Amino acid sequence: MHTVCLFDIDGTLLNSGGAGQLAMERALLEIFDRQGPYEDIRAAGRTDFAITADLFEFHGISVDEQTKQRYLEAYFRHLPISLSELDGVVLPGVEPLLAELSPREDIALGLLTGNFEMGAMLKLKHYGLDHHFRFGGYGDSHHDRDDVARLAHSAACEFLSVPVEADRVWVIGDTPADVRCGRAIGAKVIAVATGIYSAEELEPTRPDYLFESLADVEKVLGVLCGSAA
Repeated sequence: MHTVCLFDIDGTLLNSGGAGQLAMERALLEIFDRQGPYEDIRAAGRTDFAITADLFEFHGISVDEQTKQRYLEAYFRHLPISLSELDGVVLPGVEPLLAELSPREDIALGLLTGNFEMGAMLKLKHYGLDHHFRFGGYGDSHHDRDDVARLAHSAACEFLSVPVEADRVWVIGDTPADVRCGRAIGAKVIAVATGIYSAEELEPTRPDYLFESLADVEKVLGVLCGSAA
């Protein structure tokens, strides 16, 4: 019986230094000749679909599918450039944790992220983490992260070719939205204070476990792999 671990990306696995936002801004400038400031458009814990909708609304842009596709193509073209320009990092403990989890036959690693699927892959590839993940839920078509969690759970079941009970699923993320969407599918949740939310801000969301970071790899493994025993 498998335990499924669904990881968020930004603020949980890595900090891109704002590469996604920069790439979106450059894509808007290229396709629509529009630029910020964008401080009032919240990003943490949200889907790229929702963020993009807010950017279009901010500028009063009404787009058809063809024009939206041009914008997305520009975003995916700019994202690798932004990633290479900014000082992003893989967050503490992530690489050894994934190296321990990835080979285990009783653990299935997936993603639960607000990133567009292509954006998620570009970020993970840039930091050398993409080979650990073979399924996931992404922020291509939903405003609500709870819906992305449902997609990720379904993707896990499809990947494993068996139903996965909710109590065999862990969601690992850095925002209250990660905790909430984990609860929406009945999963257990590890919250990690490596994003913009402190441990004190995450504690009221009542995750099953709360860590300052994933740096204590043995302790995190004990939580995740204990459920796989």
